[in-house]
Amino acid sequence: MAKRVSNMNELQKALMPAMVNMTDTLAERVYETLNHFLQEYYNSYSPVYYRRLYDFLRSATKVEPKVKGNKVVAYVYLDTDHMDNYYDATGYQVASWANEGLHGGTIEGDNTPHVWDDTMKNIADNGEMLRLAADYLKRKGIPVTIK
Repeated sequence: MAKRVSNMNELQKALMPAMVNMTDTLAERVYETLNHFLQEYYNSYSPVYYRRLYDFLRSATKVEPKVKGNKVVAYVYLDTDHMDNYYDATGYQVASWANEGLHGGTIEGDNTPHVWDDTMKNIADNGEMLRLAADYLKRKGIPVTIK
């Protein structure tokens, strides 16, 4: 059903539900990709000197989109604050090492991904987010062309 609008504020209000849903779809794709690389990180090394607690594997977090002014914002991140079971390392240090392809700060695994950087390369830097957004808008009847 067509929605009648007579000014920019009404247009923004009419588009906001589609923007919230699109943002949620995009954030979910980032979350899935991040979890893929977290699993690849775990698969790349079998520890000899310690027992895994899996805090880092479960650290990916997605916050539902929220309308903030005239924007829709969602967050996907590694929740390092809840990674407190490590000996002599903070959750932030563990996440930083994983982004360097290291286990325990010094050990390289086999084909170890750089967890966050590889996520961004595979979802944002290669234009996939833009394509996903355009596809979503097209499905909603909003013609979009990517140059």
